[in-house]
Formats: sequence, C-alpha cells, structure tokens
Amino acid sequence: MTALCRWLARQGVRVAPFKAQNMSNNSMVCADGAEIGRAQWIQAVAAGAEPEAAMNPVLLKPGSDRRSHVVLMGEPWGELTARGFLTERAELAKAAFAAYDDLASRYDVVISEGAGSPTEINLRRADYVNMGLAQHAQAPVVVVGDIDRGGVFASMFGTVALLDAADQRLISGFVVNKFRGDVSLLQPGIDMLQGVTGRPTYGVIPWLPDLWLDSEDALDVPARRASSTEGEVLTIAVVRFPRISNFTDLDALAVEPTTSVFFTASPAEVRDADLVVLPGSRATTADLAWLRSTGLADAVAGRVAAGRPVLGICGGYQLLGESISDPLGVEGGGDHRGLGLLPVATEFGAEKVLARPAPTAYEIHHGVVTVTGEAGEFPGGCRSGVVWGTIWHGLLDDDAARRAFLTEVAGLAGKAAPDGSVSFAALRESRLDRLADAIDEHLDTAALLALIEGGAPAGVPFVPPGAPTEPVGSVD
Repeated sequence: MTALCRWLARQGVRVAPFKAQNMSNNSMVCADGAEIGRAQWIQAVAAGAEPEAAMNPVLLKPGSDRRSHVVLMGEPWGELTARGFLTERAELAKAAFAAYDDLASRYDVVISEGAGSPTEINLRRADYVNMGLAQHAQAPVVVVGDIDRGGVFASMFGTVALLDAADQRLISGFVVNKFRGDVSLLQPGIDMLQGVTGRPTYGVIPWLPDLWLDSEDALDVPARRASSTEGEVLTIAVVRFPRISNFTDLDALAVEPTTSVFFTASPAEVRDADLVVLPGSRATTADLAWLRSTGLADAVAGRVAAGRPVLGICGGYQLLGESISDPLGVEGGGDHRGLGLLPVATEFGAEKVLARPAPTAYEIHHGVVTVTGEAGEFPGGCRSGVVWGTIWHGLLDDDAARRAFLTEVAGLAGKAAPDGSVSFAALRESRLDRLADAIDEHLDTAALLALIEGGAPAGVPFVPPGAPTEPVGSVD
C-alpha cells in the first residue's frame, strides 16, 4: 500500500491512501490535530499528500481483547465492545463511506487498504472495510498474499471461492508479497492459481527485511531488532508492555549505526542494557501493575540506583513519576503509586490531548503530567539524574535532539556516540523510494494502471462454492 502510493506519486498521479477502519495502537496526529493510524500517515507521506482524518475515518485502539477506544474522523468517539461493534457498524460505515467519497472527489486515485481478510463471511452483511467498501466504490480489488505466513495459494483461492458472485466480480487478480528465493519455482503455482480462478497474478514482491518503518501494530515488535556488527555498540532495551503503543518512537534510535535496539520483557536484559526505554502504553496503570508483577520495576529502579540511564516516553514517562491519579475512571479509576524515579505527578482528564508541539513531535494522551519537584529540562518533559522523560512522541525523529541525547547516554556507557551522519527524514524518504522501486521492478504496472483507469475486468469466472448464503448478484 505504501509502495503503491509512492509509485503512483512518482508517475505524477494525485493519490490518497484510505483505510476505512484500522485497529492499531500506533497512531499519529495530523497538522489539524486529527488522530489517524500511523500506517495511513506514512502512506500519505509516501503519496506526497497532507495526512488527514478522511484517510482513516475509523481507528480502533484496543485496550483489551474485547474492548476498544474508537477514534472517529480523528476525534475520540467512545468505547466499543466486541459484541457492541456489530450493532454500531451502521454509524461507522456511514462516516467511512462519506470520507471515501470526499477523498475521491479531490484526488485522481484513492488506494484503499482492507483490514483482516476480505472473506470474513461472519461479518460480510455489515462490512464497510473490505468488500463492502469495494461495492460502495465499485473498485477493482487485488488480493495481496503474504507468502511468509505460509499457505498463500490456498489462502488466495479460498478468498475468492468463499465470496458471493457480486463480490467475486470485483476480485481482479493477485500479488504475492514477501517471497524469498527463486521466483521460477513459484511460477507453476501462479499458473495453476490463474487456471482455477481465471485471474492473473500481477507480480511477486521479494522479501525486503531492511525496509520496516512506521509499523502498524505490535505484531511487528519481535522482528524489530536492529544491530551493528562493527565495534562496541550502544545496547538499547525497550520494555515490551502488554499494551505497548506508538513504539515507532524507537525507529530513529534503531537506524543509528552505533546502536542496537531490541524489545524485551526480561529483567536481566533491562539490567544489562546501556539504555532502557519505557515506551508508550495504551493502558498505563495496567502496565504499571505488570511492571511490578514481572520484576521489571525493580530492574529499572536498580539500574537507576547504579547510575545507568532510563528514558520514558508518554505512558512510560508517566510510569516513572511519583503518582498517577484517575479520578474520572479513564483507565478504571483510582490512585496509583508510580516508580518514583522522576519528580512528576500525572492526572488523567476526560479530554484527550492531541497536539503537534514541534516539527517532528506529537502528543496523544489523557494523562496531564505536572513537575512537582526539582528537575532538569528535557523537551516535552524533564530530567532527574540519569532518568529522562517526555510526553512527546517523535522527539527522537529530530536529528539534533537524538544526537544530543545519545551522545550523553553513550558517554555514561563508555560507548561511541553517533557521528551526526544519519538524517532520519532522508532515510525514511529513501526507504519509501526503494518500496516504489520494487513495484516498478516486480509488478505488471501496465496492468495495474489499466485496473485503475478501467475498473474490474468484465467476464471473470465465478469460483464455486461462493458464499454460504444466497448470492446478492451474478457475474456478467
């Protein structure tokens, strides 16, 4: 999706990304204060478009397995349970379709990303994210299969075969993503897939492990371990909270050649790292209790007593303070004792703070942090000894701020400081261009442009058995 946005933009096309509904705790604040999924934000950056709420009209931020906070058109809307979601979909769908229509009226092309599978037959009647959106827009659909997860041909065939005739009519072809190896070995399967579905595969994108950026959800965390093999690097342990959010803050640290960044829930690794980062959290007080139950709180306190540095970002900053008060029950209520490593107190308010206080920095939080004792200055927060805290996400995307912070941390650890050669913004742009290069090199771009210009091809065959309900239409 990001690659397609950059590729089309390079062709001179005015393109906008769209995802009717995203479920992610990684989000971003647009210039106008609207909150959208981080993935849609980076897709807009790739497209050269100004990120806006219409690109991700419904954002679900899970607080538990059965309950999510809903952001509607960039603003807090309320809480939703898994079962309640089935009854509230009509209102969300109305907003999503209106947002799509608005973008379509202002851009040459809108590239829409689904969520989950297009063949969620248990949810199809109320779907507005996958085939429901495709029907609304009468848009051609390309099914992208992640071969790294296994079973890609069965998945792509089954995706078509379990849709009713009207939905199948919009399925135009396939793309295989994250392939490792010799494509010629895959070709017989591609040919057979076309034989049984009547639809082509537009190409095979290779595995590009070094191009991760601005991830959507915590499923990406295990793979996010960046390291250098040259000399003694600065080891940075990021505590993996159960409800971790906005961990894209660590991308900028991971691209420095003098650092090794890894996510962990091990007290030993927290004790031994040169720097420990407490990242954002979707449920701060619950993750505070988890820190204590796992022994991680003691490990963090022990390293501070030994003069070893700790950084807290947003929720992690709040956890490092003296207290967290929740009088309105935003996170369940009550007063909670913090880790006591920074002289600050947090109180949760009803209004969510959404702000862009600096060029790379943004704020997304309910907790208002007040400095209660003597502390040094740090952008968006404060510092006490070897403990830093900031309410700002994205602070370390700023090259000067990141270099100044890492230089001091490296001095404490006796390790090499960054030399200032890394531009995070330039690196992000180069990665976006490399993604677009992959589209140029590995996909049938002429066929994709024909889909964009002409819509789904007529006469594609129906693949039995179809949806396990009465088909709502027939194939031409």
